[in-house]
Amino acid sequence: MPKVLLVLLALSCVPSLSGGADFPPGLQTLEIGDAAPDFKLPGIDGRDWTLNDFSDGKVLIVYFTSNHCPVCHAHDPRFMELVREVDGRGVRVVAINPNSGDGLRPDELGYSKYDDSFEDMTPYAKEHGFTFPYLYDGATQATAKSYGCLATPHVFVFDSDRKLRYKGRLDNSRYPDPATVKSRETRDAVLALLNGKPVPVPVTKPFGCSTKWREKIVNVEEDETRWQSAEVTLDEIDAAGLAKLVENNTDKYRLFNVWSTTCAPCVEEFPGLTRVSRRMGLRKFELITISTDLPKNRDRVLAFLSANRAALPARLKPSLESEGRTSNNYLFTDPDVDALIAALDPQWEGPEPHTVLVAPGGKIVFRHNGMIGETELLEALLAEMKETYLE
Repeated sequence: MPKVLLVLLALSCVPSLSGGADFPPGLQTLEIGDAAPDFKLPGIDGRDWTLNDFSDGKVLIVYFTSNHCPVCHAHDPRFMELVREVDGRGVRVVAINPNSGDGLRPDELGYSKYDDSFEDMTPYAKEHGFTFPYLYDGATQATAKSYGCLATPHVFVFDSDRKLRYKGRLDNSRYPDPATVKSRETRDAVLALLNGKPVPVPVTKPFGCSTKWREKIVNVEEDETRWQSAEVTLDEIDAAGLAKLVENNTDKYRLFNVWSTTCAPCVEEFPGLTRVSRRMGLRKFELITISTDLPKNRDRVLAFLSANRAALPARLKPSLESEGRTSNNYLFTDPDVDALIAALDPQWEGPEPHTVLVAPGGKIVFRHNGMIGETELLEALLAEMKETYLE
């Protein structure tokens, strides 16, 4: 029975087409007919794997994916359909994550609760039902460079002699909906080789998230410096102003958090809120904090916000300017607690902290009273806002 070997490698994210600048030293370009490069990499199963471990396959397919990439989140289910389709026909599959987590800015993680660390590979693989080894190349990225990984997803298909016969995309659609797929070049290549036929289309352009090379660490460091020095502002707001914000006549999701410096759970949860806000910095999302401290304690509130980096992501500044606003942090000035509850969330019983997610158009799609953990909050946001970049 003919056998196929599929190798799945993971990269990182910012949607892009193949080609472009900023490629790292040592990055190779594999041409049709080139041999598959060897590798020795650790897997999430606790052992090292090499190319030779998959020598029984008639066909070798290298498919790039990653934990955090929204394009991969859309395409990985379709890849798993292919794996299931050829199950029992001698197909071998191996996944490799070549991304360096050090090369990722926090706002590049806004489509996933995972990063591209070795530790997060295990839950990611479990969630997506991987039935094949998942290996890590992020420490050196030598394998990614030798294969010429440009984006995720990115596919390389080799024949029984380990000669490249196909490279490019999984299929033609960038959408998560499988109904939008019109051509399945990877599937066509696998089936052609299984049936001893030539690959009909040997080269296509991959579409997906660009590889996060370790050489980009300096950019991440520069981003951190800018974030730490970003201005944190604080404006006053009354019930009428808050109600207008909750109406949310924008295309953004707004996460409102009511807190105070005298509330211990509020203070404890706040750093997680600002980390989530930064993580969602490339998405249509805005964290709006509402302090219930007395107006005379404005300086204390602003000092706390600054210490916890409750800054507005740079991408949102034009949006606020168009609304005539100057801050995403507010000090509530009305003395009437009922007015606050009515303006924000009539279902709120009153205890702080209180958090609500308001969709465009003003509908509350998530609420939580009391302290909420960073992971729980992120999962709630992703459940509503989705993990693919088109949703």
